[in-house]
Amino acid sequence: MPAKTLDEHIARLRRRFMRIKLPQKIFFAENLRVMVKAGLSLTEALRTLALQTEQKGFKAVIMELNADVEKGTSLSLALAKHERLFEPIFVNMIAAGEVSGTLEKTLEQLTMQMRKDYDLISKVKGAMTYPIVVLSATVLIGIGMMIFVVPQILSIFEEIGTDELPLPTKILIFFSDSLKAYWPFLIVGAGGLVASFLWVIKTPIGKSVWHKILLKSPVVGPIIMKINLARFARTLSSLLRTDVPIVQGLNITSDIVRNVYYHDACLAMAEAVKKGEPISQVLERNAKIFPPLVIQMTAVGERAGTVDEMLQEIAEFYEKQVDQIMGSLSSIIEPILILVLGGAVGGIALAIITPIYSLTTKFGQ
Repeated sequence: MPAKTLDEHIARLRRRFMRIKLPQKIFFAENLRVMVKAGLSLTEALRTLALQTEQKGFKAVIMELNADVEKGTSLSLALAKHERLFEPIFVNMIAAGEVSGTLEKTLEQLTMQMRKDYDLISKVKGAMTYPIVVLSATVLIGIGMMIFVVPQILSIFEEIGTDELPLPTKILIFFSDSLKAYWPFLIVGAGGLVASFLWVIKTPIGKSVWHKILLKSPVVGPIIMKINLARFARTLSSLLRTDVPIVQGLNITSDIVRNVYYHDACLAMAEAVKKGEPISQVLERNAKIFPPLVIQMTAVGERAGTVDEMLQEIAEFYEKQVDQIMGSLSSIIEPILILVLGGAVGGIALAIITPIYSLTTKFGQ
């Protein structure tokens, strides 16, 4: 195989598995907007962006976009060739901007949309990092104690005989001995359970059940609902502001919201709009996942012809609520973590101290 063909094959293979992170897409859209506003042609702007991009894979993609645009292909069609890297919302908003002659405004709206989405994701990840780290450290320390520390302490009870030990101590000994003897099998079993769970929740039925459980959860449910409402309203508002047809906008929005029930509701809205129904009627039929505020504000927007503005107001409202919840999430989770850690430490202490107290009482007599 010639060297050039081999290099091209390797480059195609690399791009097949490549991912472009959201901050890089924000950088791309924002800088492209600035250069278009400054009067640079698309080809000049894309060449400049390729020089500024450090990631080799993304640089190659931008150069391909530039080559296609130089041949007369529109930017949206060039982006559509890389559908694994650029989501439908990205491509369709660019296409709408090209058709209406408002590419600069579209890029500004797209940048704002991606920044809001990135901020939302970052806040959720940041809020969940603390409890995940604490719980992971607790589990690892607990396993270490059960394997290395607890057996040394419990060895002093071997002369007594396990029949005379209290139940908590017998349970502790059982877990300690099991971890020492079967830890490879337990690790494989735990990995198998996790893999099975991840596979099940990717199936249509499993995903539906899992997403319903999440929505019904007392602490997690309201957070997930607000995040999906914010993404739904922000995405659809951005698409409508760039003159994307509402049916197409709803179909694109269905891929942006992560929960399957919101996804299905967006598709139902698209079908209803095709038949001439207003969006608010479909929202009313899904009142369990769309609060009255969303339904009423959307209805007002439909009557006034300002659905995009109302959706933006809804998005800002729920984004602020998510900000407040994420800011106070640690104070909500801390008591739960304290109870879990306290229960674990208290259980181990009870299992160790109870037989010692029994021994002391026995010999004291």
